[in-house]
Amino acid sequence: MTTCGEFLVKQLQAWGVDTVFGIPGVHSVELYRGLPGSGIRHITPRHEQGAGFMADGYARVSGKPGVCFIITGPGMTNILTAMGQAYADSIPMLVISSVNERNRLGLGKGYLHELPNQRAMSAGVTAFSHTLMSVEELPGVLARAFTVFEGERPRPVHIELPLDIISADATHMALAPRPLIKRPAPNRSLIRDAAARLKNARRPLLLLGGGCVTAQAEARALAAALDAPTALTINAKGLLPPGHPLLLGSNQSLPPVRQLALDADVVLAIGTELGETDYDVVFDGQFRLGGELIRIDIDAHQLQRNFTPALAIQGDARLAMRMLMAELNPAEASSNSPGAQRTAAVQAQLADDFAGWAHYRQLFDTLLEVLPDARFVGDSTQTVYSGNHLVELDGARRWFNASTGYGTLGYGLPAAIGAKLAEPQRPVISLMGDGGLQFTLPELASAVEAQVGIIVLLWNNAGYGEIKRYMQRRDIEPLGVDIYTPDLLAIARGYGCAAERARDHQHLRELLRSAPTDRPLIIEVLEAPPFHPQ
Repeated sequence: MTTCGEFLVKQLQAWGVDTVFGIPGVHSVELYRGLPGSGIRHITPRHEQGAGFMADGYARVSGKPGVCFIITGPGMTNILTAMGQAYADSIPMLVISSVNERNRLGLGKGYLHELPNQRAMSAGVTAFSHTLMSVEELPGVLARAFTVFEGERPRPVHIELPLDIISADATHMALAPRPLIKRPAPNRSLIRDAAARLKNARRPLLLLGGGCVTAQAEARALAAALDAPTALTINAKGLLPPGHPLLLGSNQSLPPVRQLALDADVVLAIGTELGETDYDVVFDGQFRLGGELIRIDIDAHQLQRNFTPALAIQGDARLAMRMLMAELNPAEASSNSPGAQRTAAVQAQLADDFAGWAHYRQLFDTLLEVLPDARFVGDSTQTVYSGNHLVELDGARRWFNASTGYGTLGYGLPAAIGAKLAEPQRPVISLMGDGGLQFTLPELASAVEAQVGIIVLLWNNAGYGEIKRYMQRRDIEPLGVDIYTPDLLAIARGYGCAAERARDHQHLRELLRSAPTDRPLIIEVLEAPPFHPQ
């Protein structure tokens, strides 16, 4: 007999799933019956939240959904935070959980791992949640999930299998072909309208978000054709390379870029929420647009949030850019063009604003000198906050973190593990603070077990330093921020990791060059000279 759980594994493998993150439990072991010998790699985190963060990092790098096997009850409540982060950043994640038998659902009799309603609980962090009430439903529900991942704004999907369904007979079931989904193309007449407005613009501005990460070549061509200064959200970093004459970086919250936004006569925003944590990290509500706004987004609802456009176009970002380019005159980016001159003027002002950040710039210069093709996966910590403004990389999907949107702590370590599993040949640097690392510290064991050679750059200020400064700026007596910080290097070594404190930048170079490939290296950097002048 082939059980439903076994059939599920075969169907996932047939549709290209090669990695599953999960912790076996008495309510999920039947999901595991078909995994041995299937060709699907199983990664065991030390907490279901870690499973979700790993799946998130894997999905951002691979472009494929991150898949998790989760037990009912505490497994689901544990993974919800990770699903919230993925939901906020439009990341495809498939969470497959168990749930109590069909005849026990919602009875409240105290069965093992019982919750009143898992679907209701996950509703706010999923595109949809479904309870499988028969074996025959499975292929269709999976097809719905992959339609979300590939045909619309990607977000987590939750499918729960009652215990009696997981072990039910599925011998009669045949594997279904993978659904062939294409993302919606924009309305051609609206694209022509947008192109006409952009052709007449004298001071255009281009705003690109994470919805554009698959359109790197198109983004560069469009920026040049429009001769438009271009600002990128954190999740869009790398769409334009370092030194590009039209690149403003991710500095929309700073006065020079804000003034440029006010002065622009036409603003084209593609694949971006225009949200607070990318455009207003100082939280003063002063990011404003002076000219008419054209918005392009795959999510029709998002087109009207935060800023109301003069022209709203629903459709896939990559297709939209290609259609726009067909209406525009192709051009090469030039350092002498009017748009480049506007960009250069802003960059000169930003250089003055960042004059006091030379120590952070030197830190990242050192990292990229040794590992020029590194990917950076971050938490909410000072190296991430500074790098969001300072670091530019050649290529999308090389810089992402949890400092924007949902903004959870503990993300950086497990997400870096997932990122390394998705592309093992590229170095991965996890940017963590000592406070955030303690949220998911046990995932070091997962990385050692899976032989994942990531580098954890641990910025240690012995507490929640950024929150402490935030409290002090508001005349609030710091409380709960000067936390006890254990010897994290000793703990890391106990997990089987390599761990050292960098004495200076030269020592940091030496540590980076000698990083092991089969286990994490934790490099502690103290928030003190030489890394942070006092």
